[in-house]
Amino acid sequence: MSKIKSLILGSAAGLVAIGGAQAADLPVKAKAVEYVKVCSLYGAGFFYVPGTDTCIKLGGYMRAEFNVNGANSDAAFLNGAGGQHSLYNNANQTRARIMMQVDTRTATEYGVVRTFASFGPQWTTGDANGSGGIRVEAAFIQFAGFTFGRSASAYALPWNAGPGGNLNSILMGGPNYDAGVNNIQYTWQFGNGMSASLGVDEGSPSNRTGVYNGNDAMSVLGVYNDRYQGTTTAPDVVGNIRLDQAWGLIQLSAAAHQVTGGYFNSNGTTTGGTEVAGHPDDKWGFAITGALQIKNLPTGPGDDIKLSATYTEGALRYVLGNSGNTPQSLSLFGSGSNGAYNNIATAPIADGVYGTGVGIGAGPLQLTKAWGLNGAFNHNWNQNWSSSVFGAYSKVDYNSVASGMICAKAGYAAAGVACNPDFNISQVGFVTRWTPVKNLTFSGEVTWTNIDSGITTPLSGVVAVGGVKPAANYSFGSQDVWSGSLRVQRNF
Repeated sequence: MSKIKSLILGSAAGLVAIGGAQAADLPVKAKAVEYVKVCSLYGAGFFYVPGTDTCIKLGGYMRAEFNVNGANSDAAFLNGAGGQHSLYNNANQTRARIMMQVDTRTATEYGVVRTFASFGPQWTTGDANGSGGIRVEAAFIQFAGFTFGRSASAYALPWNAGPGGNLNSILMGGPNYDAGVNNIQYTWQFGNGMSASLGVDEGSPSNRTGVYNGNDAMSVLGVYNDRYQGTTTAPDVVGNIRLDQAWGLIQLSAAAHQVTGGYFNSNGTTTGGTEVAGHPDDKWGFAITGALQIKNLPTGPGDDIKLSATYTEGALRYVLGNSGNTPQSLSLFGSGSNGAYNNIATAPIADGVYGTGVGIGAGPLQLTKAWGLNGAFNHNWNQNWSSSVFGAYSKVDYNSVASGMICAKAGYAAAGVACNPDFNISQVGFVTRWTPVKNLTFSGEVTWTNIDSGITTPLSGVVAVGGVKPAANYSFGSQDVWSGSLRVQRNF
């Protein structure tokens, strides 16, 4: 019995020893390494850069669009080959774009230091295969209330020129900074939704319209060659006061804009004069914009109305704002009537006009006045469908001195045309969006644009307008055009 007991105990001990040896040979599960640590300080999507206390968020969007009777982003053809409906112009244009956005933030004893960049390649109709362009919408540093770099101006509205979330990038009646501007600005936060910003924006050609030398030639289409004549010596000084509340928003923006001319010239060329001829004194123009947003409408959750009104003297960029450079002139052709080869609506655009005399002592700058309105009603049908109705109205007014110089140089009187370079632009559009899944949206938009020119009545003689149009009789007046866009965009 004792031998059997010893055998059983010995076997049990052996089994325990074998089990222990096998357990010792098994790999021990290592503690998980946290390669990505979520940063919850600044909202969803941020994580810590490994080994640092800096939080980073990566995002952006991919976009494809098809445009009818206009350039990309539903920009109707209002001048050039497109305005002439030339066969040398692509009536339908497409674009593919990818934008990368990098947002970093670090807490310091001075507050949060932030950097933000939004950039990426795009391919547009006319680009060579595989050779597109690079778009930079933002590249700035924020520190202790300051912003340095490329960002929306301190003058900008929160929705820029998109009160209806519209695809249209040339909705006028107010400012547009969706492509940013190089600037320095400071923002004060007073609490309870009240804030104020003050800044300076670069005075580059892309941020202003032309200044017309009345001694230079101008075509009957309002085209002149001195768009950027005279460089600025001071940036635009801009700012806003803003109140954000649950019911909506109120903002008042203001800007001071330097207007400069080139040298006087007496030879009628488009190259300008020399120092001995002198130049007009600089003048300061200005612009003011008031904006209102009303939320919580009884029409449905998320619905809102956005409205803005702008007035300017000598700074048309703030009324005729668009995503690219403000155009030098507008010239839109339609079918002919009453014996005319074509109908034309033409509108010269200039911040100022000068040159009533010849050589030294010629006339001072005459600043151009303009005002505009734009706005939209935005409605959500359900969580997947939404629509917006948007519109704008802009009016440009030259004084009698500036009008006289423009009309004399463009030769309207000799051609028997009633010349008044003042003009109005009206725009009305509708966009509908379908979001089948989160962050994927299909949009369809149509826009009507009308140019109502003060240069009217049929010509009494043959006039050459250039481009593909022959020298012929033309009828001047109002013209309109329809354009549209289809877009699919995936945000990430």
